[in-house]
Amino acid sequence: MKKGFFITATDTGVGKTVISSALILLIKSLGFSVCGMKPIETGCIKQENNDSLLPADGLFLKNISEVNESLDLITPIRFENPLAPYTASLLEDKTIELEVIQKAFIKLSNKYNIIIVEGIGGLLVPIKKDYFVLDLALELALPTIIVTRPGLGTINHTLLTLKHSLNEGLEVAGIIINYSAPPTHSIAEKTNQNILEQICPVPIIGTFPNLKDLEKETIEEASKKCIQLKHIKKYL
Repeated sequence: MKKGFFITATDTGVGKTVISSALILLIKSLGFSVCGMKPIETGCIKQENNDSLLPADGLFLKNISEVNESLDLITPIRFENPLAPYTASLLEDKTIELEVIQKAFIKLSNKYNIIIVEGIGGLLVPIKKDYFVLDLALELALPTIIVTRPGLGTINHTLLTLKHSLNEGLEVAGIIINYSAPPTHSIAEKTNQNILEQICPVPIIGTFPNLKDLEKETIEEASKKCIQLKHIKKYL
């Protein structure tokens, strides 16, 4: 059985890459072999020497995982335009071959104990005309962790994402509230976690702080302080 987590969020820019990295480092500290994967990345950087596309998030996960795997396995589908994959595929005239993702995922899963898969945007971001991030999460069949913002509006966004996830058959391991921006100390930030804990049918796994930098040591220290292991260990 393949083990790991699929990391999604209530929106883009919420901090999936940071949380994915934190989970990689936390689970590695327990003695598991772990590899990060971002199957699809848009907004990649075109390389001048050979016109290949460099996936910044995929490369970050590869480096955090400290693996020697090719980026073709970690991020097999790449686009230059920072758009939904379906939109980018139309503009760049590229076909998204879903079987490439599955083959890469299986290859990594056969080599590592745990795979942390970072989604792209939220669950209803279209990958193809009739295939969404939600469908990819269902196919990979990993428990999902939802990353959400701490501020005003997050209760609605979180519950919408959570309800749709559960209704469509995803197993949701829990929610991580992430300060991808510095705290504003608003009343919403002060009260949202408590309210979500009261009304969500899944646990709040942790609240992740705004980090001073994205060095490995900084992320790992925060992961050990802010993520509740009991909600992670049950899936390992």
